[in-house]
Amino acid sequence: MNSPDLKELKSQFLEYLEIEKGRSVKTVENYDRYLSRFLSHSKITSPAKLTEQAIREFRLHLNRQPGTSGSMKLKTQNYYMISLRAFLKFLRKRDIESLNPERIELAKVGQRDLDLISSSELERLMAGPSGPTQGKSQAAVLTALRDKAILELFFSTGLRVSELCGLSRDLDLSRDEFSVRGKGEKVRVVFLSPSAKDAIKKYLDKRGDVDDALFVQMGKNSKNAKDLRLTPRSVERMIKHYATKAGITRKVTPHVIRHSFATDLLENGADLRSVQALLGHQNIATTQVYTHVTDKHLREVHKKFHGQRRK
Repeated sequence: MNSPDLKELKSQFLEYLEIEKGRSVKTVENYDRYLSRFLSHSKITSPAKLTEQAIREFRLHLNRQPGTSGSMKLKTQNYYMISLRAFLKFLRKRDIESLNPERIELAKVGQRDLDLISSSELERLMAGPSGPTQGKSQAAVLTALRDKAILELFFSTGLRVSELCGLSRDLDLSRDEFSVRGKGEKVRVVFLSPSAKDAIKKYLDKRGDVDDALFVQMGKNSKNAKDLRLTPRSVERMIKHYATKAGITRKVTPHVIRHSFATDLLENGADLRSVQALLGHQNIATTQVYTHVTDKHLREVHKKFHGQRRK
């Protein structure tokens, strides 16, 4: 009996990811790219010939690729290994003879630094769209209301920028919560603060269009647009504008506000598991990047309460 072709098995694996595992189209595209690069480099066509030596040679190939810091980042290299490991697990599930997925180890990478802004910088950023409305055009007033609603919603919910841009305007503002479909089509509940609800209501009350999207383009950008829905890139540009206006020198993105949302919860006593659920992280390890915040809190507790009798 002929051994099945790896390219055909790769196609089956990608279908399995999308249909049975419910992974997003973007995730499936990434896995396709990583696996295709491996198959192209190794020239292997049979799963039985997928050996540790072939993996080692591919890792060397990746490590010698140019990157921003000389060679390809270890974190990026790990993405290739994760996709290969998942593919091998799929083959084992199908009882197809190949390399044991446990034989692939990931490279040790240092804990990444979080891009954070201080609470005073956050306050200045949030206040950016506010200000006098006299003398401003209707479009300018509506733009400021929209931008205020976006910033408040980001900080209230910790949404990803793609999730925020995908929201519809039929948000039920009589409730303090709504469901959002995040990565991997997973649904989670997020919560609205009074200031976020107020900002969204003021913005929607001024809207004159009937577009389904919650956040839409304004002014000259909307004149020739077939789809008024605001794009993630537009939101990123908008936040950069208000960060510059607020005198914040470091790079500020929607993800930075998501970090601020998480650190604010932890600094005020929330546990890591709850923050994981609110952020929509599949794995607690992803949320553990914020443990430096709880560490800081513990340091303050130690400083305040330890060794008092010895003074």
